[in-house]
Amino acid sequence: MAKVLILEQAKSIRNILRERLEFEGFATTVAEPSELSERVCARRGYDAIVAGERCGAVAKLGIPYIIITAEGSIDGAVMALKDGAEDYLTTPVDMNRLLYSLRRITEPKEEIVPEVATTPRQRSRAAAEPIIGCSPAIEHVRGLIERVAPSNARVLITGENGTGKELVARYLHQRSQRATAPFVEVNCAAIPSELIESELFGHERGAFTSAIKQRKGKFEQANGGTLFMDEIGDMSLSAQAKVLRALQESKISRVGSDKDVVVDVRVVAATNKNIRQEIARGNFREDLYHRLSVIPIKVPPLRERTSDIPLLVEHFIKQSIAEHNVSAKRVDEEAMQMLMQMPWSGNIRELRNVVERLMILSGERITRQDVEMYCQEAV
Repeated sequence: MAKVLILEQAKSIRNILRERLEFEGFATTVAEPSELSERVCARRGYDAIVAGERCGAVAKLGIPYIIITAEGSIDGAVMALKDGAEDYLTTPVDMNRLLYSLRRITEPKEEIVPEVATTPRQRSRAAAEPIIGCSPAIEHVRGLIERVAPSNARVLITGENGTGKELVARYLHQRSQRATAPFVEVNCAAIPSELIESELFGHERGAFTSAIKQRKGKFEQANGGTLFMDEIGDMSLSAQAKVLRALQESKISRVGSDKDVVVDVRVVAATNKNIRQEIARGNFREDLYHRLSVIPIKVPPLRERTSDIPLLVEHFIKQSIAEHNVSAKRVDEEAMQMLMQMPWSGNIRELRNVVERLMILSGERITRQDVEMYCQEAV
């Protein structure tokens, strides 16, 4: 989990950024600019900083940072980027742009790994976590995956935010005949509309101002494997048309090129939106929907599989012990019953955050009082 320091004077902005970034899976710390300390930053090992203003001290830390300012200007942007900022955003903050920049900074870059160190199959197996639970709802999902995975049929995964759609996609890839090939994911909502075509199909050198070298897109990177297109419902209509062509003809063309590149990719898409409603509103192409949803899989919300909560809590406790260096703790029966009765609007992602919070803040065991005290946001 990437660690982000939010350095902002205004408390309201700090809280908004913290809530959204934590919801998206980042670990955050908030502070005022006056609290910035090189020693503290070094000790806590931040992966990125979101700073509310240009600050010379931030640039000296050697940590990638993004500037957010209410008084944006071309000169300010040029100066910030010259000083070393990764991006320069103005308020109100475009959260999709911020998330895209943070993920670009914090996600591991591709490395060339010697074949003797690890095979593609080993990398694929290690990347996927198990689907936790034995409720009828999740057993149905697991059964669908087992039947569908060996084929090359496209799959459309639907479900609310935080239900585990990416986990289902990875599990499906792991069980497929493409398990030794790449699993490449792209979040269509996190990429600015002007960059989505280049991100998916790549570009040639000189195709646009910042295209200083040729770049392969996600379709080419996933050749022979699986391309997971998350939040497909947020893709622009122009990009949808190009994705449809790629699916129909199994070939793409990079931005700035008139040559076609043949690709062999299994596309697994996911969305939290009602695509039928988006089609009716004119926001999504019906022909693309039918291309993507050969096999639909709906991931149930946590409130429809509450019997799985004890197993999930146990799983997240083990993860917390490993990630946060905390001691193992027992969950009292009353505390577990209370967890099972919560609404969980954020689904499994919210449950994981709550378990981490309880593991860090509670005493030798997790009691009902701990749940009441530390989980007010979840109630």
